[in-house]
Amino acid sequence: MELIVFDLDGTLLNERGRISEGTGDTLAALAERGVAYTVATGRSLHASRNILSAHAFHLPHVLKNGVMIWDPRTDEASWQNCLTLDEIEHVMTEMLKQKVSPFVSTIEPGDRHGIYHPPIQHAIEKGLADYYAKSDGLHVAPLSELPADADIVSISAIGASASIRHVETVIGPEPHLLAYAAPALEGGDWRWIDIHHTDANKGGAVLSLKRQLGASRVVCFGDGTNDISMFEAADESYAPENAEPEVKKAATAIIGHHDEDGIAEFLRERFDLPG
Repeated sequence: MELIVFDLDGTLLNERGRISEGTGDTLAALAERGVAYTVATGRSLHASRNILSAHAFHLPHVLKNGVMIWDPRTDEASWQNCLTLDEIEHVMTEMLKQKVSPFVSTIEPGDRHGIYHPPIQHAIEKGLADYYAKSDGLHVAPLSELPADADIVSISAIGASASIRHVETVIGPEPHLLAYAAPALEGGDWRWIDIHHTDANKGGAVLSLKRQLGASRVVCFGDGTNDISMFEAADESYAPENAEPEVKKAATAIIGHHDEDGIAEFLRERFDLPG
């Protein structure tokens, strides 16, 4: 079995953060042909589930850049490589120094998923908090209510570019912390960051999934530096035209732009699917 693995933002999704009609038709054709496919994304379960639910993504999903694997067939999740107390304190201290509110992602007894944050400091953070609050099955609460027995899997934030870049610089040398950051979808001078354990990455999670599913080969698609570990684990890797330069260098080949159904066009040709 050949397993196809898609990154979402900047790859399978268009610039509006959605699966286009053409890409949706291509996914349906893949499913009809019996081709196995799934996702490996930096998004959380609650930020990806509604987007994917209508497109036959039945196999386990790699989420939060490899921190979590969720099986939609059983609604069960497995977590790995949580942050230590010292790492948590360091990250949160640096964020608060920069007047950036940390959003702490947890897994708790009873398989409860939580997001905890300090008082909101600006409208962009409020938008993020409101988005989380509307997500089904996600408990959102003040940081003061963080349970003592919760496992912390990642810490995210959105803020002014200079502030987020400072956090990146400080966290970068930490031997067991990995920070992914990029311009925020909100535009302007906003940037997001997600920090988790170095051993939790897309590549390791995809290899775990490959073994679990008994796949013989992995073909992956991605545009960001958080996809490079997945490219290294795959048998073939493809970067859309909009990908970052280092991702293009790591790819088997460069294909069409993500907002022009580049991945769908490649798949239709690769698997001789109807146009």
